[in-house]
Amino acid sequence: MMYGLKYIAKRLLGTDIVGRDFAVYPDDTFLVSYPRSGNTWTRFLIANLVYPDKDVSFLNIERLIPDTSSQSNRAMRSTPRPRLIKIHEYFDHRCRKIIYIVRDPRDVVLSYYDFQRKYRHFEDGYPLERYVDDCIQGRLNSAGWGTWGENVASWLYTRGKTKDFLLMRYEDMMENPARELTRVAAFLGIDSDPTRIQNAVAKSSADKMREMEKRESSQWVATKNHRQDIPFVRVAKAGGWREKLPASCVAKIEAAWGDIMIDLGYELSTASEPKTLVLREQVEVR
Repeated sequence: MMYGLKYIAKRLLGTDIVGRDFAVYPDDTFLVSYPRSGNTWTRFLIANLVYPDKDVSFLNIERLIPDTSSQSNRAMRSTPRPRLIKIHEYFDHRCRKIIYIVRDPRDVVLSYYDFQRKYRHFEDGYPLERYVDDCIQGRLNSAGWGTWGENVASWLYTRGKTKDFLLMRYEDMMENPARELTRVAAFLGIDSDPTRIQNAVAKSSADKMREMEKRESSQWVATKNHRQDIPFVRVAKAGGWREKLPASCVAKIEAAWGDIMIDLGYELSTASEPKTLVLREQVEVR
């Protein structure tokens, strides 16, 4: 009874967390990804691109590009339009203009494992092999967003070839962030002056974000009240799975999501023969 009354009160006051339940406007742009795919870094890159005169930090990023998993309906309604909105949700037909960030799932599981330890979702000794099984079978407490394969496929195969869908690979962003941010600028209709691009990249570097995290982690909604001994901004590299992920885990991930990985241009270590790429042109540099 009390829970129901509290829920109703939050709804009436607009203090309930948004999730999937919020008003979508025609001029909204959505920054979408499965968790731990580089969304926060991309969020900073875009915020520094769109707001070059602001000192973008963890203390104001929620006002500039709000996250539906942590912000209230009242906060969302107060965000000036046109809005840039971060979501981890699976496909929502109301969302029309999409920047979708994808990352090799073999790296995603390693990053998500540390993130969930930071959030105390399980103890440090939880076996990585069991965690990989949980990821594949959809047994994580974030199961509402689907598995990596379900989340990626729900957007990629519905909107992947439309003009209002921009696919960004984390690995391509790591290789050449200025080039990839220039693509974002064109997609958003923003001035892509090289100086503006380079400044946004420099202000969003992993080192800068680590410095900000040290200063602001106790105040940012995503890190306060969580373990401070595990960083939110990790190693910021691609391909770490080759050294850290057991071969049995790699095989399970590739068996579960190999077709999607191939379509995205990720080479399978267990592949016996090459397969036809379906959507590779979406991620190649134009």
